[in-house]
Amino acid sequence: MPKRITLIPGDGIGPEVTAATVQLLEAAGADLEWEEVEAGLEVVSKYGKPLPDQVLESIRKNKVALKGPLTTAVATGFPSANVELRQSLKLYASLRPVTNVPGIESRFGDVDVIIVRENTEGLYSGLEQTITAGVTQSLKIITREASARIAHFAFEYANKWNRKKVTTAHKANILKVSDGLFLKTCQEVAREYPDILHEEIIVDNLALQLVINPQQFDVLLTTNLYGDIVSDLCAGLVGGLGLVPGANIGKEYAVFEAVHGSAPDIAGKNKANPLAVFFSSLLMLEYLHMEDTAKRIRKAIYRVTNKGAVLTPDLGGSASTTEFTEAVIQELE
Repeated sequence: MPKRITLIPGDGIGPEVTAATVQLLEAAGADLEWEEVEAGLEVVSKYGKPLPDQVLESIRKNKVALKGPLTTAVATGFPSANVELRQSLKLYASLRPVTNVPGIESRFGDVDVIIVRENTEGLYSGLEQTITAGVTQSLKIITREASARIAHFAFEYANKWNRKKVTTAHKANILKVSDGLFLKTCQEVAREYPDILHEEIIVDNLALQLVINPQQFDVLLTTNLYGDIVSDLCAGLVGGLGLVPGANIGKEYAVFEAVHGSAPDIAGKNKANPLAVFFSSLLMLEYLHMEDTAKRIRKAIYRVTNKGAVLTPDLGGSASTTEFTEAVIQELE
């Protein structure tokens, strides 16, 4: 029986890049079937909120989802549907591998960094209030339980994929209680994995080191906000957010998504780069133990990007989303 997957096309370019991904997976023979549901700012008028109940119901039933970008309004409107999705389904681990793509120019070569980000608490807990006019408060929640859970995830991931080092990013020199608890908990977990080197780094120094010598890092373990910022920084090292996949993983459910936004300025123009969703779908296939299919698709993508003849405009080419997808399909073996 094929594995049933919840498909969330999303906002802006989301429907185009997710449709291209479904086309590629079907061409590669992935044993999947799809249940499409609507979410995002574009469906608020229809459902009264950006994350309708049926989206969560579908994911709880199917266990796995592939998602296009969802737009989050800045400083107004509804809370982030992305954050609500992660918190509602307890998707505690955000996984963002950042690697060079053959043939795509970037500032650095040989970048291969895995960001493991705690995904359910920290400042993203969303506990904010106005104290008085012109004075606001936002609570940063750090718990031992969630810190230990994400640390175990990072070290187990390192074990599985033969990674040699985990680096914990923190600001415990200033935030001695909250980040102090996160760091101390990660140190305790690290002692359970003596074969993996554990290092620690203050997050502002991490930003500096990443733009000087990113090759020194292997697996980065961070709290929620730091991981969000650092993963975007790392994407810039290899060519941009259009090349970086993302996964949100919990004990029961997993949602795979592009890291980039909805790019409304090019929506509907068949110009969008689908690679971030392509690569996210490969993480999904690996999660589903379809590693051979993932390897075939990855090799086909790399053959296309390495040749450089068919690339979307953001990668320096002139190909449409459709043309790029068809080029990858033609390279499947």
